[in-house]
Amino acid sequence: MDRIRQIDPSEWDQRLIDAIAPDTRTPLENGLMRYFAHRPELATGLMAFSGSLKRHRRLDPRLVELVRLRVAFHNQCRSCMAIRYTDALDAGLTEDLVCSLERPAEAPDLTDAERAAIRFGELFATNHLAIDDDVFAALHEHFDDGEIVELALDVALFVGVGRLGAILHMVDELPAAFREEPVAPAALTPWGNDAIVVR
Repeated sequence: MDRIRQIDPSEWDQRLIDAIAPDTRTPLENGLMRYFAHRPELATGLMAFSGSLKRHRRLDPRLVELVRLRVAFHNQCRSCMAIRYTDALDAGLTEDLVCSLERPAEAPDLTDAERAAIRFGELFATNHLAIDDDVFAALHEHFDDGEIVELALDVALFVGVGRLGAILHMVDELPAAFREEPVAPAALTPWGNDAIVVR
């Protein structure tokens, strides 16, 4: 049962159709937009924000994707965990690196910059008030102020929209491992499961 009725792309407001050409995308790629289509004027604003983060990115796409996936784990957003973006794959993301997110502090294939960014994202998603001067000092070893602002905006989007995706429970197009309920107290993970590559 849909918690909110999904709107088929054939019924979308022309503004959404013009913005993302849904007929060229898979159902998963149209994803949350099938819900957001109830308010196209808000959906296009969110798309402008997230698109700006991607178009004007200075951070390495591999780093951003690693942070996104670690946040997705904490959010338990199934579609977020199942997706891999091509720009991150082109930048060197591998499933071995994704598997290293199980214990990022111990992972030998992560850079120090990736570890610092992942730690920031993890705290943002789980205990944001624990982000203190030491966490920022670790970030400043690898990033300038503008890059830290970019990282913070990325993570804010990942946490907020990821939690929205989790509560809407959009799983129909996902691989089987992401559709099934885990046995409590286990959590789903983005590592060790089939992934879907999208643009």
